[in-house]
Amino acid sequence: MAKYTASVEKRFKSPGPQPNGLQAAEDGLWCIDQVNLKVHKMDWDSGEVLHEFDTETEHSSGITIGNGAVWITSTFELQVVKIDPEDGKTIARYPDPGVGLTAGRELVGGDTKKTGSHGIEWKDGKVYVAGPPTQRIHVMDAETWEEVGQFSTGGLRVHGIGWDESGRLWVSDTSSGTVMLMDAESGRIYDVFRVDEPDEVHGMTVRSNGEIWYCDAGTCDIGVLKR
Repeated sequence: MAKYTASVEKRFKSPGPQPNGLQAAEDGLWCIDQVNLKVHKMDWDSGEVLHEFDTETEHSSGITIGNGAVWITSTFELQVVKIDPEDGKTIARYPDPGVGLTAGRELVGGDTKKTGSHGIEWKDGKVYVAGPPTQRIHVMDAETWEEVGQFSTGGLRVHGIGWDESGRLWVSDTSSGTVMLMDAESGRIYDVFRVDEPDEVHGMTVRSNGEIWYCDAGTCDIGVLKR
């Protein structure tokens, strides 16, 4: 029987100072760092860096791969950036659909600086973007960049997202320490588990074997959430 509180199995440290987004691939684990803005592709077992490049982004929070490109949420630029996976050169820039004030800033008042999205996933020609300010997943057509759907995440600070083998989306909320399995069209919740403090789920991705991997920007830990 699945447990409702996950244990955290830490595998290795990030090569960068603040890992904020993860993407699983057969050839390695991809990571974007929000401080040095580098992409690192790491060996699944050792964490050895297999490939890396700089990006033209700012305070990046999510990374995915699709249609031969790397896609990154450039959170402080309020953009989603499409990048060449070999050299890191920018291919295109798109307006971030999840831009706004976070609820925390809105609550205390005074700070009107807008911020952008965090987690991002690509599937079947669509880009799924997790917006903490809007507390929603925005579904974008990758070719036209038109919004073709959205749903509420039901939490304060949505962050990493990753595809389950069922076709549903695992969605993490860093503030509440929850990870929910959601329908990718309606947002209906089918499963949930907690990750206890002090560990935090920032970036998150699902490996082909079903393992849910996470990174914690505060500790540089990269590992697996076990139930």
